[in-house]
Amino acid sequence: QVQLVESGGGLVQSGGSLRLSCTATGIIFSGSTVGWYRQAPGKQRELVAEITGVGRINYADSVKGRFVISRDNAKRTVYLQMNSLKPEDTAVYYCNLQRANYYWGQGTQVTVSS
Repeated sequence: QVQLVESGGGLVQSGGSLRLSCTATGIIFSGSTVGWYRQAPGKQRELVAEITGVGRINYADSVKGRFVISRDNAKRTVYLQMNSLKPEDTAVYYCNLQRANYYWGQGTQVTVSS
């Protein structure tokens, strides 16, 4: 059974930083594309950042220069370092793994106060 377990969300002031982590079990991690999506109230889920099995990285324009995605295959974990956070970054953040299918974590709330 595939499980993606996220941690690291919370409440932070505008301009602050948070680091999200997501650990995968039950599936081959190395070689899979992993990433982060977010969904704000009343909005569609959107891609934040993803990193392929060979290390190619894609960021949403809204987070370029502020967020950094990385992975540790030995720990089966993907990270999202979020800096210079803005109130518009407030959302539930979901970990995603792509390997034949899409797999999702349970989501972690990130709230940025102004």
